Amino acid sequence: MEFEKTTLKDAYLIRPQVFTDERGFFMETYSEKKFKEAGIDTDFVQDNHAMSVTKGVLRGLHFQNPPHAQAKLVRVVKGAVYDVIVDLRKNSPTYGKWEGFELTSENKYMLFVPRGFAHGYVTLKDYTEFQYKCDNFYAPESDSGIMWNDPDLKIYWPIENPILSKKDQKQQSFKDFNSPF
Repeated sequence: MEFEKTTLKDAYLIRPQVFTDERGFFMETYSEKKFKEAGIDTDFVQDNHAMSVTKGVLRGLHFQNPPHAQAKLVRVVKGAVYDVIVDLRKNSPTYGKWEGFELTSENKYMLFVPRGFAHGYVTLKDYTEFQYKCDNFYAPESDSGIMWNDPDLKIYWPIENPILSKKDQKQQSFKDFNSPF
């Protein structure tokens, strides 16, 4: 595995080593030892799998407030997404900054999202499947988010009219967000 630091402190783009032959491929998607060697000491406790039927489904920008904050290891197993992370840690040198990545079933890239980050993605293909590991359990009382098209964050999304859940249509602005991180 190759761990590449992103422009945001403590977040990593991970390129797994993929072994291919005429039968298909094999890759290691997680190794506690290799993650610790790269400086990521996280114990994952929950796996999630989402499928979006159509291109243009946008999920996010989501996070959980402390004490239920979550770090995530995300990847696409079918299709493609444009994945965005935002640093919400008020004492971080990259607070309020965002970065986007194309994660596809072809490139097999993974993204490590630290605690204290908002996370979201938009599907680039129909029937996209997205998997992620979390280091803390889902807690509905800690669930929160920032609006996907916040005017202060100015996030680039490769789609103009995304398909949103009712929840994501009503997320708070970054200006109104009071960081607990």
